[in-house]
Amino acid sequence: MHEDAPTVVLDAVGRRSRKGRRVLIGLLVTVLALILAAAAAIYILTESLGNNVGRVPDAFAGIPADARPATTGGTTFLLIGTDTRSPEPTTGTDAPAGVDAGSQRSDVIMLARVAGDGRTAAVTSIPRDSWVDIPGRGMNKINAAYAFGGAPLLIRTVENLTGVRVDHFGVIDFAGFREMVDSVGGIDVRVAAATSNAGVAFHEGLNHLDGAQALAYVRQRHDLPGGDLDRAKRQQNAIKAVLAKAGDDLSDPVGLYNLVDATSRTVSVDDTLTNGGLRDLALEMKGLRPAGVTFTSAPVAGLGREGAQSVVYLDEQAGTLLWSAFRAGTTAQYVAAHPGEALSGTPN
Repeated sequence: MHEDAPTVVLDAVGRRSRKGRRVLIGLLVTVLALILAAAAAIYILTESLGNNVGRVPDAFAGIPADARPATTGGTTFLLIGTDTRSPEPTTGTDAPAGVDAGSQRSDVIMLARVAGDGRTAAVTSIPRDSWVDIPGRGMNKINAAYAFGGAPLLIRTVENLTGVRVDHFGVIDFAGFREMVDSVGGIDVRVAAATSNAGVAFHEGLNHLDGAQALAYVRQRHDLPGGDLDRAKRQQNAIKAVLAKAGDDLSDPVGLYNLVDATSRTVSVDDTLTNGGLRDLALEMKGLRPAGVTFTSAPVAGLGREGAQSVVYLDEQAGTLLWSAFRAGTTAQYVAAHPGEALSGTPN
């Protein structure tokens, strides 16, 4: 009996060891299943949100490949806001079928470049009244390009002007902007001096604005010293404020979802940007914070008139330096050397 005891003990230890391994394997399988379930849920969620995003068909159609600027790394978007006062959406999947996105002039024109590491970005406004050469149409205000030929003609015009290759195109109308601001609970902006627009009064200093008030803020140009130039600064300031609220929402899953959901339903992008592409961009940009975004505007030489039109003349020499920095991903350094061209924390 005593000689068999070690064998009995070893058998018991072996059974416990095998049982322990089975429990461990079971736990690992359970954890793996939960991870896969979470991944599937995220995939389904992002597919659903991606499906909400309207697509602009053939945004790059007809642009001669050999006439386009070279790719320089990073990802560049041409972002526009359409000039419509309709209370109903004309962009995004909430827009009624048959609406032609190129039927309005572009009220907001911005180039946004996200660095390859996704941690820094640059946003540069081009005044909508900039007097430029529109391919096939001659000299005109840059915002006319969108009305004349939709996304392809505006993209070609901007690429010719800046030498910056546009990778993707995005458009939002003002109804969408209003909804986006409301989705983050409003935005906080500073105003240099008391003014008003569309029945909304802005006091000097910090103003908290809901979507309708923010729309009045970004649309104002009368009674501002720089007119349209100050309006472009306000538009950038509003985007900066939305980014700040989005940064706050990173710790609030519900708030973040509301913002992403509102954005997905009110923005249209070019049809080369698939749901998978949107996911990839989101992953690349997860480290981007408001402090990493540099805002500036295309340098202006002066204001004038062409016939009955008030126009903005761009500074070609200074513009060459800015667009070179933009392509190289050194806009922050450019702004440091030209502080007068940086977005003020308290624009007019």
